[in-house]
Amino acid sequence: MIGPLAGLRILELADEKGQFCGKLLGDLGADVIKIEPPGGEPCRGVGPFLDDIPHPDRSLSFWYYNTSKRGITLNLETAEGQALFRRLADTADVVLETFRPGFMASVGLGYETLRKTNPGLILCALTPFGQTGPWRDFLSSDLLHMAAGGEMASCGYDEADVPNAPPIAPGGGNAWHMGCHYAYMAIMAALVHRTVTAEGQYIDVSIHEACALTTESAIANYVYRGETLRRQTGRHHAPAPTPRTQFRAKDGVYVTALISGGLNPRNVRSLADLMEPFGMAADLRDPKYADPAVVAGSTSHIIDGVLADFIASLPAEEVYHAGQARGFTWGAVRAPEDLLDDPHLHDRNFWKMVEHPELGRSFIYPGEAALYNGSPWEISRRAPLVGEHNVSIYRDEFGLADGALTILRESGVI
Repeated sequence: MIGPLAGLRILELADEKGQFCGKLLGDLGADVIKIEPPGGEPCRGVGPFLDDIPHPDRSLSFWYYNTSKRGITLNLETAEGQALFRRLADTADVVLETFRPGFMASVGLGYETLRKTNPGLILCALTPFGQTGPWRDFLSSDLLHMAAGGEMASCGYDEADVPNAPPIAPGGGNAWHMGCHYAYMAIMAALVHRTVTAEGQYIDVSIHEACALTTESAIANYVYRGETLRRQTGRHHAPAPTPRTQFRAKDGVYVTALISGGLNPRNVRSLADLMEPFGMAADLRDPKYADPAVVAGSTSHIIDGVLADFIASLPAEEVYHAGQARGFTWGAVRAPEDLLDDPHLHDRNFWKMVEHPELGRSFIYPGEAALYNGSPWEISRRAPLVGEHNVSIYRDEFGLADGALTILRESGVI
């Protein structure tokens, strides 16, 4: 292991709520041991599956969220399983768990118990609403958090496009990603604290609070200015309607075309410079646009008319590059699969080939968010098969005999 977290051991007891946090730590070099119930974690049942064959070891979702981890199975509700976990915890730097509040303590594996033999241990509990409060036992989902956390209020269509339109969830596990990012940051801060004090600590991370922290300016505007920010089609929420930013290009692909700093005489001149070589500048050279009041009164004409017509005259890739060349913040709206051919991502070696030796194949995975020159990020291995590392940890590390492993397996402990 060569990443910046090499040498750290993380025990991950996480489902969909926390597996991304474990991936972030593992891809940075930590030895992440994913501990699943016998038979495997339920996330292994999430499709799509390789070649459309449902199987615990063929979930593409599970593959992505569990790279660079080793995997063992263990039943924490048995006395033998609890004893084995305590041995594991004595070797760990961090425990990440997503059980319901109070579960770990109920099976004798709470933080106060574990820290007696490992005072430097950091235990991060990532739960929907935290360990305390009137909502701590509420059921939740990614959709619920997008609603209760405030994001959905800013996502969807504005009245001009779809009257009385409902809020729309971003989807794709965004709430889980938010919670995992905040848990990751909290763990890193606790590790830094430990280097100074030599003491571990307990971290209580609430996904609901992570979402509330990620509504950007909505809460601040309401608290300090009394403004309610309204959702706007394909663009930033705002207290009042703003000019649209998405336009369909000649090839049917949408282009997001922002006018940084708003529409003003200088930007009208820049738009004219951009469109004139294509014969599409219309009346933007008219001296009247030197008057900010005239520009403000002509917003719809300039944006919905001249700009929209210009973008509609060219393919998305060509028009957005033309805009970028003139200093405009423009970009094509791409489907995820289009990114596979993105020359910028290829230039930075973003896409990684990960070997799956049991299949005799390698597959393309998304790469790193940051390049480290001295301690490089890497996907060290594909996601573990169910119980793949039981032998290497229980037998080779703990010294249990093969016969003992057989008994533990047959009795449902591993």
